[in-house]
Amino acid sequence: MGPAADTTRAGALVLFGITGDLARKMVLPALYHLTADSRLDLPIIGVAKTDMGLDGLREYAREACGGVQDAAFEKLAGNLRLVAGDYRDPGTFARLKEETAGKGFLVHYLAVPPALFAVVAEGLARAGLNHDARLVVEKPFGHDLASARELNAELLTCFDEDHLRRVDHFLGKEPVEDLMVFRFANTLLEPIWNRNHVRSIQITMAEDFDVRDRGAFYDANGTIRDVVQNHLLQLLAILAMDPPPSKDARAQLDEKWRVLRAVQPIDPADVVRGQYAGYLDTDGVEPGSTTETYVALRAYIDNWRWAGVPWCIRSGKALPTTDLEIVAELRRPPVTMFGGEHGAPPGPNLIRFRLQPDAGVTFDLLAKEPGRQQTRPVPVSVDFTKVLGPMEAAYERILADAITGDPRRFARFDLVEESWRIVQPVLDLPERPLPYEEGSWGPEPAAEIAPGGWHEISTTFD
Repeated sequence: MGPAADTTRAGALVLFGITGDLARKMVLPALYHLTADSRLDLPIIGVAKTDMGLDGLREYAREACGGVQDAAFEKLAGNLRLVAGDYRDPGTFARLKEETAGKGFLVHYLAVPPALFAVVAEGLARAGLNHDARLVVEKPFGHDLASARELNAELLTCFDEDHLRRVDHFLGKEPVEDLMVFRFANTLLEPIWNRNHVRSIQITMAEDFDVRDRGAFYDANGTIRDVVQNHLLQLLAILAMDPPPSKDARAQLDEKWRVLRAVQPIDPADVVRGQYAGYLDTDGVEPGSTTETYVALRAYIDNWRWAGVPWCIRSGKALPTTDLEIVAELRRPPVTMFGGEHGAPPGPNLIRFRLQPDAGVTFDLLAKEPGRQQTRPVPVSVDFTKVLGPMEAAYERILADAITGDPRRFARFDLVEESWRIVQPVLDLPERPLPYEEGSWGPEPAAEIAPGGWHEISTTFD
């Protein structure tokens, strides 16, 4: 897969789009917390088309960080610099070159719309700011397989693959990394984590809110592009991959690539798309839009570990709850010796990985009903926050890795390419999505995607 990615530690961080929405909501607060934890102390050069000036930027950052007035913020504010200008103006990059002179290795973080990725990269290259530097870009990376390849080719003319980092903030979430630890640090799970013992895997990412004021953005993308192609296929890769042969970051990324390479392209017959009632009345949504706000699909992995096991993924807006949970349904014993509740067959064992809003794991086991010759499910749960303490925010981990160069929490292009290949057959399907009511679990036919139906989402560890 080529040489190891460069892991030179940054001497300065250049933040394009420092006055934008992403920087205000995520990046600046993360930089403040890293500073407060004594993990960040370097020049931060903001680049934006703005007339607010450096004092205005520092006040903007203070408000973004929650109005804090402490030594940590003063340290962060003292590290802030500003280069104001248009990204298409060579003069902006000339001024940036002067500002970064003598500051060592640079990390250019692009918190800007995807349409500007290549524009900024080319401006950096023309100014010679692509040497001794890394480029970090946010998602989405492309709109489909062809556009992803085109964008990658454009960026590679300015930065080679070893100096590119593609952000998928899901990979920075502590509970997602817990999946790796749970799988590969515990001999309890790995011997049964295969097609011989697992009947199906269900991944649910539910949001109880609608598209709100993001109508134009969402209508141009939809659920498959917004979360399935990136976040949820990355989860699938972590759950399905084989153990890496070493601790090397590249070895981990290679195993993710191997398992994504084995995923068959999604068959349109294995997909149910939905659109919640009222979506077409949202500002920015095209009349008669066929963009999905809900999707349920089945994926299959063509390898020895997972052949024949359906990987069922569902996600949508305006659902009953906001949750992210993975449920592994184990195969039932070959002989049924005990009955279930009310004379029904006993249910299967379930392994639940809950990632948000709270993180933990639950084993749904069967135990004997006292005084009766039947079984009932007994959940055995661990709430990670209660046991292990507060978890670090995703963007703190992403920014820390961008500065140090650690690539494992970023998406390498061959993984991005495979993800687009997998969903390509179900992008922009011409059929209208099926309607569903807000607060429901999507269109009724979606229940048929998961063998035996979808398992109910757990709501508590208590």
